Amino acid sequence: MTTTPPQTEQQLMQLVYAIAGMNIAQVAQQCEQIVPENLMHNKGFVGQLIEMALGAESGSLAQPDFPHLGIELKTLPINAQGRPKESTYVSVAPLTDLGGIHYENSIVGQKLNHVLWIPIEGEQSIPLAERRIGQGFLWKPSEHQYQQLHRDFTEIMETIALGQVETISAHQGEVLQLRPKAANAKALTQAIGPEGRKMMTLPRGFYLRPSFTASLLDHFIR
Repeated sequence: MTTTPPQTEQQLMQLVYAIAGMNIAQVAQQCEQIVPENLMHNKGFVGQLIEMALGAESGSLAQPDFPHLGIELKTLPINAQGRPKESTYVSVAPLTDLGGIHYENSIVGQKLNHVLWIPIEGEQSIPLAERRIGQGFLWKPSEHQYQQLHRDFTEIMETIALGQVETISAHQGEVLQLRPKAANAKALTQAIGPEGRKMMTLPRGFYLRPSFTASLLDHFIR
């Protein structure tokens, strides 16, 4: 059963409060879904399940998950200490046709303008069906956070535009990083090469560093 998309922020948060404290099996039963034994071949299951439970509409489209509310949904797997387990995927990075792309009008900027974070237990020792969902919270970047995101995005995109995408490592960027985003090494895409000509390379994605999402958790918990 798919939840009707919420029409207001208040309706959305009522759905968020309703699943807080539930485990994956309970939410799956509510949505008439079968929980896989693990995420090895079902990496996106948890995110898709939460989308169903909250009535998210966008799927894989390049827009926020609740487009009429301008809110993006992000699940956040956390460890036993309550810290994020991994980087958080934001969106695919454009590697060609870069004219006119700025942080303000980019997919990254749109998705990170207003985010609903849903913390979820992510310890491997806890069976997937038994992992609990934490209390979700809404976040908008502060002026300082906005400047951090803007600066990292701009520096990375300038490097891509100069044909140096292959020189970018996951170490670049204070809060936002660029990493390969592909099912396997054969899934290549076009990019700008060192001399301005097109070349083939692995697709890249923008990710938020765990240290950044940990700071958001800390602020919400306080």
